[in-house]
Amino acid sequence: MVIPVKDNGFTLLEVMVAISILAIALTVLLGNQGQSLRLAEESRFNFTASLLIKEKLGDFQVLGEELSDSEGDFGDEYPGYFWAVEVETPDFENYPALIGAEQFLQQIDLKVFTAGEQQTLNVRRLKLVTTQ
Repeated sequence: MVIPVKDNGFTLLEVMVAISILAIALTVLLGNQGQSLRLAEESRFNFTASLLIKEKLGDFQVLGEELSDSEGDFGDEYPGYFWAVEVETPDFENYPALIGAEQFLQQIDLKVFTAGEQQTLNVRRLKLVTTQ
């Protein structure tokens, strides 16, 4: 008498194909998760740095002090964020004839960056200065 065999299980080949598909899907999902985290961190830095640049430019305008090359940090409120400003007078040909001899332009380059300058955001402004 022959006893019938029931096919209730999976073959080794079917199990290996299923595991391969699962491994490929997980690799893609984990890669996208890592990229999402990097983009979120970059977005957070850009948002915070742009607000800090506006704050620092406002400080310079309110204080009305003579701008010069300087650098610093943002204190305990924003640990790990630093700023540096470079001020120069650009040498434009014929610009005194355009704006007057008693006025000149200052070029202000302000940079906000994290420790080690892993992330930086730069802004350049031109300021019209009147001499007296």
